[in-house]
Amino acid sequence: MNAHGPDMPMAARGQRIGLLGGSFDPPHAGHLHISREALKRFRLDAVWWLVSPGNPLKSEGPADLPLRMAAARDLVHDPRIVVTDLEARLGTRFTAETLEALFHHYRGVRFAWLMGADNLASFHRWDRWQWIMSNVPIGVIARPGDRMGARHSPAAAKFDRARLPAARAGLLAVMAAPCWCFLNVPMVKMSSTEIRSQGGWVR
Repeated sequence: MNAHGPDMPMAARGQRIGLLGGSFDPPHAGHLHISREALKRFRLDAVWWLVSPGNPLKSEGPADLPLRMAAARDLVHDPRIVVTDLEARLGTRFTAETLEALFHHYRGVRFAWLMGADNLASFHRWDRWQWIMSNVPIGVIARPGDRMGARHSPAAAKFDRARLPAARAGLLAVMAAPCWCFLNVPMVKMSSTEIRSQGGWVR
């Protein structure tokens, strides 16, 4: 078993772990929905929520990390979904750095990066995005209004030949990168931005 510190999640060699990163400001049912669909469709053993200290692409910082962690843990009741603050513990800021650290600490674990289709549309703005695509399988799950922008994004065009058909989604975590899969699933129309704008999240 791979374990590194009292608050680091456990993972065994060969396990399929989905990584869902984000500010989770606040966490909501949409995050749960994506996680459950990923567990089922990509045949994952677990999904780790990587609650980030802050999003480098956003000028305004999120709520305090302990508040977001507590809210996420209150929301999650599925033992296969693990809420973590790994980026804060690892001292990483960008996704590529986080992945490099996880590859080092969890040798033999089969990771897959998970994202909503809105993230794929802007993925080319991420630090070292081509390295990410080339080093970890990526599962993309459609969300309201994001399908066309994602499918015609620079990242989708650049790695078009690495796309895994949705019918073979269950193989994602065992495929060699670059490999990505786009899923259309029943969607939950909810976002952290909307919750904040309606005053449903007190920082």
